[in-house]
Amino acid sequence: MNLHELIIHDTEKIAIENLFFSEENKAILEQTIKEHKYIEELKKYNLPVDNKILLHGHSGCGKTTTAKAIATALNKEIIIVNLSTIINARIGETSKNVKALFDKAARENAVLFLDEFDQIAKSRENDDKDVAEMKRLVNTIIQLIDYYPTNSLLICATNFFNSIDTALLRRFQIKIKFEMPDEKQLDLYYDNILNTFPIHLQDIPRKYTVSYAEAKDYVHTTMKGLIIAELEILNN
Repeated sequence: MNLHELIIHDTEKIAIENLFFSEENKAILEQTIKEHKYIEELKKYNLPVDNKILLHGHSGCGKTTTAKAIATALNKEIIIVNLSTIINARIGETSKNVKALFDKAARENAVLFLDEFDQIAKSRENDDKDVAEMKRLVNTIIQLIDYYPTNSLLICATNFFNSIDTALLRRFQIKIKFEMPDEKQLDLYYDNILNTFPIHLQDIPRKYTVSYAEAKDYVHTTMKGLIIAELEILNN
């Protein structure tokens, strides 16, 4: 599998102010973005810029969207990789692919977003029969992260924080946890999505105790049904 096939090509631009998550998380990300906007000025004072971010928590709560928003805010290209697609029976091949991705991001001064990071970053203390091979892979990743240039960003995402090797966890200056949204947060999200549809279609029942992704899918499915029903009435 060549490098082009490993990358998910997604050109969607997302404004940071349109993200739906806690104010604490938003403040952390806004600070990180500002650091990178003024990176040259900060270097004059030998101040390190945080460029390794781990996003963890519930699926569908905005990790991928957050990575895209950071890239958009910094006007950087984003290289999106789902790591479950590059795991190879030969660990050496996986290490080679991962290194190629790091090199590409560094060369292009891009944001490297590694989704399902736990696929290649599992703890070296488990009893897996392939633990020796996985140790070598984790060691490779540690070296790649340590030498990753500060003017590029590495963003990793996982739903399984506790399975990641502790030495790798220490490499991330910023760790952001994504929680399931409460009713108030979901209402704001529903309002934002529904505002794009005709007023007479906006008053639909709302589902709670779901992720943002699940809420979005629910609205889109419901709206398609309502719009098609109206079109069929007009056409009969």
